[in-house]
Amino acid sequence: MKLFVDVDHKTISTYHTNYLSHIIMQLFIKHKVYIITCLLIGISVCISSFIEPNEVEINNGLISAHLYLPNFTTGYYRAVRFDWAGIIPSLTYNGHSYYGQWFKNYDPLKDDAVMGPVESFDPLGYDKARIGGSFLKIGVGVLTKPDDSIYKFSRLYKIVNPGKWDVQVKKDQVIFTHTLKDSAYSYSYEKTVKLIKNKPILELSHTLKNTGNRIIETSVFDHNFLVMDNQPTGAGFDITFPFDLSGIVNRKPDYVKLQGNQLIYLKDLDNKFVSFVDLTNGKGSDRYDLKIENHNTGAAVRITADKPIEKMVFWSADKTICPEPYIKIKVAPGQEFTWTIRYEYYTCNIVK
Repeated sequence: MKLFVDVDHKTISTYHTNYLSHIIMQLFIKHKVYIITCLLIGISVCISSFIEPNEVEINNGLISAHLYLPNFTTGYYRAVRFDWAGIIPSLTYNGHSYYGQWFKNYDPLKDDAVMGPVESFDPLGYDKARIGGSFLKIGVGVLTKPDDSIYKFSRLYKIVNPGKWDVQVKKDQVIFTHTLKDSAYSYSYEKTVKLIKNKPILELSHTLKNTGNRIIETSVFDHNFLVMDNQPTGAGFDITFPFDLSGIVNRKPDYVKLQGNQLIYLKDLDNKFVSFVDLTNGKGSDRYDLKIENHNTGAAVRITADKPIEKMVFWSADKTICPEPYIKIKVAPGQEFTWTIRYEYYTCNIVK
């Protein structure tokens, strides 16, 4: 079909209107794709400028360490057992590695899908909370009590108030601050993961300030999750404690022996577990000072703190060794509690 219109008389002429419509549509589609592409690029640039990285590296010239940062929706760890600050998937010193993935399957919502010297606080208010009520895990947030069963650290409780995280990253340290305001408990918790200048030392310094009206009384422990040079847990490893181990019942004498103040591995665990409820036998220890040495490769670490040990839980699997020293915490409203844990990495003798 052809349609003629005189332009001089304010008319237009169109030839093959179907063909012209097709051309116009193609131009529209072409420009539409171009516009959408530009918009998507612009949006992605804007989003990337606002999203914080989930992993950072710190270095002091001797030690290099990677840390995962807390994030409620995209963080590496989003379960509720461990404090979200200070997850260290890798740390190297003098050719040796100290942490890594010890578990087979990763799930961000699994209670122990963590690495490095992670810490966990005992829950506050769980026993007194009604069903549907709330309780607190410091370093995580306010959680919901779903039923009247006892608290289980492996359970994924719903977070109803995650608080607010602030993270400052520097060359040799990361400063985590978690602030939480709630009707039951409120606090400001600062944890600094720092590599000491010119020394093979990692320092975890903490300040817990009670900004609420209730006393905060709990315990915190460091699970450690040592994976030393990716060696299987077994012969060649030993742990030295600041107290004698006599009187402790050893239920795995084929795999470890307790000698004086040492726990010595005799053979590979091969998917077995070695655990002790409390190596202090209920006495605690005024000294927080232990050494873990891998005499197969020479990797070693000394762990000290400025607070006494409340109790010493111990657990190990085929790919990780975990001395778990507890520290008692009691903070009145308006007061604060501080503690510092140091990891001094060194090399020990190799025994063939």
